[in-house]
Formats: sequence, structure tokens, C-alpha cells
Amino acid sequence: MDRLFEFAGNHIELVGAFFGLLFLLWWTERSKSGQSLSPMQATQLLNNEDAVVLDVRDKKDFNEGRITGSIHIPFASLKTRIDELAKYKEKQIIIADKMGQHSGTAGKLLREEGFENIARLSGGISEWKGSNMPLVKK
Repeated sequence: MDRLFEFAGNHIELVGAFFGLLFLLWWTERSKSGQSLSPMQATQLLNNEDAVVLDVRDKKDFNEGRITGSIHIPFASLKTRIDELAKYKEKQIIIADKMGQHSGTAGKLLREEGFENIARLSGGISEWKGSNMPLVKK
């Protein structure tokens, strides 16, 4: 460990460049998947701009509670079922998952397919529940 600090002290430019590139990689990957929205921001988009919620959780989680009017396409089958979203291409799409772990990848996939108005629900449905926002059960 001491040698690591010695190396970092002797090669500040290399260490700085490494962390700079690491940050740029993180920033690029984050921006490809769309902006992150709080539950309150998502609600405003749903109410005022007729946004669409894409729920990518598995069926069991979806049936336990969902955001009103959400479209359910499990993450595992999103690539094969992406054509179902073609009629929403011009609308704002908010991607919701269980805890935010799949929404970034789903957003990148949608962007690759030509969708431009993509956003992620920050923290997923668990954050939605934590904010005391309503969920509907089937």
C-alpha cells in the first residue's frame, strides 16, 4: 500500500489523467441512458406532458404494484419487444425498474433504437414507494 502512495506521489499527472478518464467514462455512460428524475419530477411529466412510464421489472414485481398507466415490458425481453413502443417514440418515456439497476441499460437500448426523450426514475419503484407515491395493483 505504501508503494501505491509513493507511485501516486511521484506520478501525479498519470494519476490525475486516470481519474479524469474514469470520470469522463462515467459521465458518458450516464448521459447515454437519459436524465434521472425524482418521483416528484416524474409525476409532473406524467401529469403535464403526457409522459409514458415503461416498467422493466419482472411480472411478479409488476403485479405487486405499478404506476398508473405504465407499460410493462420485462428487462429480459426488452430487445425483442421494443417494437411495441414504436407508437410512443415522440413522447417522453420514463423507465422504471425495481431499484434503478436496469433503467440505465434499458435507456441506452432505447436510444440505440432511435428514441430520444428518455428519462430514468431515480431509485426505481422502491424510491417511488419511499416517497409515498401511489401504486395500483391488478
